[in-house]
Amino acid sequence: MTKVLLIEDDGETAGEITAELADRGFEVEWSADGLDGLAKARDLRPDAMIVDRLLPGMDGLTVIESLRKDQVRTPVLVLSAL
Repeated sequence: MTKVLLIEDDGETAGEITAELADRGFEVEWSADGLDGLAKARDLRPDAMIVDRLLPGMDGLTVIESLRKDQVRTPVLVLSAL
């Protein structure tokens, strides 16, 4: 099963995305802040990530930048309401 890490601080949005992906056969792990999301990305090694741009703890782009510095090349879809 394909693992997706969703890093999104809005619970309602996260619930909708998680439900849609789960209905399509994806295994979804959710994190509500950037620091926790970064830790989960390193530990879980998901197949793909969906990352909100504005997050508490650490900005979404900083999460991605930190992973890239560690040579983690997981595909990322960035969400933004900006």
